[in-house]
Amino acid sequence: MNSIQLIKKGEKILKKTSKKNNVIESELILSYILNITRENLIINPENKLNKTVEYKFNTYVNLRKLKKPVAYILGYKEFWKKKFVVDRNVLIPRPDTELIVEKVLDYSKKKEIKSILDIGTGSGCILISLLIERKDCRGIGIDISKNAINIAKNNAKMQQLGNRIKFIHTDVDNFFLGKYDVVVSNPPYIKKSKISSLIEDVRGYEPLLAIDGGLDGLLTIRKVIKRSSKLLKKNGKLFLEIDSSQVIQTNKMLLESNFFTNEVCKDLSNHNRCIIATKY
Repeated sequence: MNSIQLIKKGEKILKKTSKKNNVIESELILSYILNITRENLIINPENKLNKTVEYKFNTYVNLRKLKKPVAYILGYKEFWKKKFVVDRNVLIPRPDTELIVEKVLDYSKKKEIKSILDIGTGSGCILISLLIERKDCRGIGIDISKNAINIAKNNAKMQQLGNRIKFIHTDVDNFFLGKYDVVVSNPPYIKKSKISSLIEDVRGYEPLLAIDGGLDGLLTIRKVIKRSSKLLKKNGKLFLEIDSSQVIQTNKMLLESNFFTNEVCKDLSNHNRCIIATKY
């Protein structure tokens, strides 16, 4: 069997599981097994494959058929053109979250920033991506999950960030270290009542700690805003990912904590996704 035949086999199996992405997911799985890029795989579709490759491919495709996310099957997810190690202890990085990275980089073109705090760092993808782009910055990432912190440390080591980055296992309520030019956060913001209606890929595999925003979805957002008002320098910026339905409530909380909102940014689907606010 050659590459194109195996990909078509995977496509057929995954058609019901992943209607839009079944071809891409088959290609990603096979390119991972062969240790080549997806582009290289597409360029050379007639490559003959041995039985070991076929067995591994079938195993991974069947895991995907059971709704296990491809990122957890492969053990990595691309974000901001870099590969980040992920497992079920961390939220899978989404393209929409790259909006935070983009906006912080835009801001840092206008104003020098030296210190960044990432609240609920997970895999570390936001903070690490920022430090890769801004060589003169340092950052701290905090997370309530010890396992997530270990993964973030591993990702930072892979990017050779050395002593410019530090990860601390702590809840945001108990973090009091330093003053920062920028705070970034992608906190859990899904209402508890809505978790059961999420797609099975998410509700069945991704960590509840990174999803559950409490009864109103704003539990952790409140904590992030409250602590950020103490941890940011005067005129420091908060970049916060939220659900599109939470703009009004979040703006109100920001105002109550001595912030004014600069911008509400839309994601790739044209939904409100990120709020940028300044501490005054």
